Amino acid sequence: MSTLNLKPSLADVLANTQIPALPTSAMKLLELSQDPNKGPADYAQPIEADVGLMGQVLRFVNSAYFGFSREISSVQQALTLVGIRTIKNFALWSAVFSIVPNPKLGPFDLRRLWQDSLRRALFARTIGRELRLANSEELFAAALLQDMAIPFLLKALPSHYELMLERRSKEKLRLSSLEREVFGWDHAQAAAHLCRQWHLPEDFATLIERHPSLNELMSGSKPQFAAACVALAALLPACKDTKWEEEGEFHTWFERINQNHQVSLPDLMAKVDEAMEGFAPIMNLPVPDKSLTAFLTAPVA
Repeated sequence: MSTLNLKPSLADVLANTQIPALPTSAMKLLELSQDPNKGPADYAQPIEADVGLMGQVLRFVNSAYFGFSREISSVQQALTLVGIRTIKNFALWSAVFSIVPNPKLGPFDLRRLWQDSLRRALFARTIGRELRLANSEELFAAALLQDMAIPFLLKALPSHYELMLERRSKEKLRLSSLEREVFGWDHAQAAAHLCRQWHLPEDFATLIERHPSLNELMSGSKPQFAAACVALAALLPACKDTKWEEEGEFHTWFERINQNHQVSLPDLMAKVDEAMEGFAPIMNLPVPDKSLTAFLTAPVA
């Protein structure tokens, strides 16, 4: 029997995959985050002990994205001005970026994945702020990491994913739908498993795990708006796309999420595009050729 006819369990796949540990500095930051009494001076110590991370943090806070009028020269000052939560999340997803593999498989491009993830993260944070949700920074981090398991899965199951990537391109299906058809689980569940294995905050794991389930998040008498923002971000076009395949579905859900608010979608997209121009260089990523505003104003085919 062909191995492609078997359904590998998620537990078996991840157990047989060499998942690297997070850097020591990231683990220390996670440990500190468990104590609400810890302040900027405490968080500065593990960052300053990691020369590479310290350089990334200072580059981050001195970028055009924040626009400070004077240079921030110390980590503790950065933590005080930008906030512990923002710097901690930056350090965590920088750590994840550093250990994700780059499988060479068909059309997959790791830089494109991070580029798409960044734009979705900026969208999730921006709409979270517009809706006045308290956890917009967590929405950013969750949307940024929602697809982080894909490179690990491509490396572990190249034959399966080669066929699925072909089908996704030809049939215009979501990868998560194909994964559930083929495996009975999807990359969102795999990413949540990685979050828990690395002892990342459970809130991240839950937000990531549910991003393909927008219908469930918005059903019932108490819609889960925070998780829905992350899930809505997943419906944005990929940065390499010339046509927005899921635009109709996006608009339907945006209207549902926005029904008790007055968020302007053109203004929202413009804010995300502006943030992308400032943030992409920080992560050594190109600004997308086609902005979200351009997709939004493109004539319907």
